[in-house]
Amino acid sequence: MNKKLSLILAIVGAFSLASCTKETTQTAKTPAPAAKQVKKCGDNKTNTKKCGNKEASAKKCGEGKCGDKKAASLAATEKNILTKYPPLEIEMSAKKLANHSYQVQGKAGIATDNGGFISNSGFVVTDAGVVVIDALGSPPLAVELLKRIRKVTDKPIKKLIITHYHADHLFGAQVFKELGAEIIAPIGSYKYINADSTPKRLAERRESLKPWVNEQTYVVEPDTIIDKTTDFELGGLHFTINIVGAAHSDGDLTLLVKEDGVLYSGDIIFGGRIPFIGGGSTKKWADTLASMETGLELSVLVPGHGDASSDPASAIKLTKSYLLFMREVMGAAVEDLEEFVEAYEAVDWGKFASMPAFDAVNRLNANTVFLSMEEESVE
Repeated sequence: MNKKLSLILAIVGAFSLASCTKETTQTAKTPAPAAKQVKKCGDNKTNTKKCGNKEASAKKCGEGKCGDKKAASLAATEKNILTKYPPLEIEMSAKKLANHSYQVQGKAGIATDNGGFISNSGFVVTDAGVVVIDALGSPPLAVELLKRIRKVTDKPIKKLIITHYHADHLFGAQVFKELGAEIIAPIGSYKYINADSTPKRLAERRESLKPWVNEQTYVVEPDTIIDKTTDFELGGLHFTINIVGAAHSDGDLTLLVKEDGVLYSGDIIFGGRIPFIGGGSTKKWADTLASMETGLELSVLVPGHGDASSDPASAIKLTKSYLLFMREVMGAAVEDLEEFVEAYEAVDWGKFASMPAFDAVNRLNANTVFLSMEEESVE
């Protein structure tokens, strides 16, 4: 190539580059169709950076006005929630257990006592938002829980972790679902959700806890099912979800807040009252508690019912000893081919008879264990 031709090509190339740069600058002010820009500038990367594609737009939206609109929408939803459900006057307070972790404690009793407020809930405040543990037994109770959270923080509710699908921990979940929280539950939860007895139980609560459980109350399905030990981080705090399996219920989990050393156990541990034996396995339940008794290093244990404890081994001991005693006496009755009524009347229940909820649940518990021990005897 001679020098004259090289000079001509260099001039043409410089002119083309200047033309493309000018087109890109004009496009940034008044966007042209994407195909035209690609054809003229010939560089998708340049298009993305300068000509304003969807990716750049989405980033800008998330950082500016669209983020503000989402926050405003959530604030409006929360304001509506505070008035949309039947009012419930109840004594409820949030007790601070550690730097970030709180307990909301129900009173000992059966399901319909104290406006249905007989179980525990909790929440953990992180820099990025709030993790709630269990939603209590009705939407109005969940609203009261939300009010207690708002006395501590105005951060958004990010996650609701349901330790097990039983009504007294569950029927408030729709409040947090409406607030956009991710609903997390253990494997086995769908056994409860899909059970024939679930609509009947909800119908019963609509009568016994009227008007707080009503036709607008429903069983919330989880967004996420956890089937193995799972760690997650939120706002600088680290959490471990441990799957217990079918112990107290068809599926149980616990939540550990690592920085605080606080464990939310759900109903595999009851504090200061007789446990309710649900649809799980008392053998697995007792074995789980035995392993926890020696393997936990905690500052605080929060049971599904009763006081939080800074002595986890002691808190575990009551529930474990009750389960082992129940298995012992009902197992012996099954082995001796006794009828349940005769076997129950023959037992000395003195060790537990003075404890809260004994009269309400002990006979039912004994019958549940008797039937399960019969099944175990033929396996």
